[in-house]
Amino acid sequence: MILSADYSDEARALWDAATALNRAAAAVSPSVAGLPPLLFFTDPERTPRPWETAARLPVGSAVVYRAFGAEDAVETGLRLRGATREAGVKLLVGLDQALAEAVEADGLHLPEREAARAVLIRRAHPGWLLTRAWHGGDASCTGLDALVLSPVFPAGGVSGVKTPLGVEGFRRRVIAADLPVYALGGVDAATASGLIGSGACGLAGVAAIQSAFR
Repeated sequence: MILSADYSDEARALWDAATALNRAAAAVSPSVAGLPPLLFFTDPERTPRPWETAARLPVGSAVVYRAFGAEDAVETGLRLRGATREAGVKLLVGLDQALAEAVEADGLHLPEREAARAVLIRRAHPGWLLTRAWHGGDASCTGLDALVLSPVFPAGGVSGVKTPLGVEGFRRRVIAADLPVYALGGVDAATASGLIGSGACGLAGVAAIQSAFR
């Protein structure tokens, strides 16, 4: 999909890099073709109105809604569900399986510490897209569809205190992984093209995606 002229240069740069990575990874592993090229991670502080960004994302992208126990989690989740359905975008929920079920999400994103839950979740929801965070250590992957590795570049949020992997460090870990791997952390319009050839199956981000798709 080629983005129309009403999208910003930053949006086109991110989408072009994400889809190029997805196509290259799918040529090696055909299962990658069913994965979204671009993942928009929400954050209560940095993305206070995530449904607006969701409505602007290209068809085939995905939103990872991280409620972090917010009182209005279901309300926001349902608003996101409406926006993503209309836009042709998948909706994943971070960690909270009950919330994902309540808003009829398309899947779940697990933190590293909860990776073992994937097997039971897969049994209960065989059609869900299941991803998990990864920081380069144990890459346990039973029941999962993909890993999200961070931080690749200097990043904000909780990843800001972690040492960036760099493109070469990221590439080495992708080679060692048994699943497709998304690149997260400092990925924006300026850095995205540098990941071409890294083996990533797509790109993920928070503020950079919100800024590009507004």
